[in-house]
Amino acid sequence: MVDLVPRAVCLGEAMIMLAAETGAPLEDVETFRRSVGGAECNVAGGLAALDIPTGWISRLGADGFGRHVLRDLAARGVEVGGVEDDPVRPTGLYVKHTIGGRTRMHYYRSGSAAAAMDAGFLDRPAVRNRLVGAELVHTTGITAAISATAAALLDRLAALRDTLGFTLSVDLNWRPALWRDTDPAPLWRLLRAADVVLIGADEAMLFAGTSDPARLRELLGPRSTIVLKSDAHVALALEPGGRRTEVPALSVEVVEPVGAGDAFAAGYLAGTLQGLPMEQRLRLGHLSAAAVLAVPDDHAAPPEPAVRRALLSCSDEDWAGTQVGPGGISSPALVGGAV
Repeated sequence: MVDLVPRAVCLGEAMIMLAAETGAPLEDVETFRRSVGGAECNVAGGLAALDIPTGWISRLGADGFGRHVLRDLAARGVEVGGVEDDPVRPTGLYVKHTIGGRTRMHYYRSGSAAAAMDAGFLDRPAVRNRLVGAELVHTTGITAAISATAAALLDRLAALRDTLGFTLSVDLNWRPALWRDTDPAPLWRLLRAADVVLIGADEAMLFAGTSDPARLRELLGPRSTIVLKSDAHVALALEPGGRRTEVPALSVEVVEPVGAGDAFAAGYLAGTLQGLPMEQRLRLGHLSAAAVLAVPDDHAAPPEPAVRRALLSCSDEDWAGTQVGPGGISSPALVGGAV
């Protein structure tokens, strides 16, 4: 276990990810590569990699997969002392399979330990103590969707925010399959209660019927800073007072897109906790996302601190000339032009 006092706490499920080693039909795949996935734990690892003391809170099965999740996150610098073991329910898992250039995800999370989280979970001393000490608590719409009890937990979390004073961050992470035949009202409540809402333009269209920032402001209410991401194009931050900041995405040779949104969230939130100007928060989000886009896994180490500093403070022209790929970063802002 990592011994630290978390400034940031991420609350939500983690799952074992099994990636098919070949592009054969799934029924013919014989070997899979194991890793740890899940939106909130991805963000927790990304924050820790950016030197933000971070904890992850959830429930896991008291099984080998759950123990691997704890070991993996602790090795990445994430504090996991608030996690509860479930002796009956299993750790969830999903299979990632790429065939014909298209990646599909197959989820096995029904009845998992994480889905059994409820409002009373926040009263556990190990959980409450971490929330009391946190400056920021991050969760996603996936947590609101995995069960009715988890949705009730997030209603309670929003109420505790007003008592405890932490900043509440929510990434929409709209997953239509999880909400099939389910009223998304709990997710709307969560988004309207948040201080930071991270949302992709494509998922905003599916969830809210619009990706227009002004219309999203009307729908989500006046409280939050809305961070609207348009894939490979631009990220826009709309602050409660009306101030807009836009930063174009980097040019990236994409290996695998899964996990990039979580990395962007980690970069943006790290910049927020570090007190960076809004433009640099968005740049750090783009840099973190680009690092993940250039690898086959759901997470990746961010650029080295010196590289981050150079790219966060470089001119718009040098930023536009920066390219990221599996071989590293090339930019006119870097000494020697590449790392």
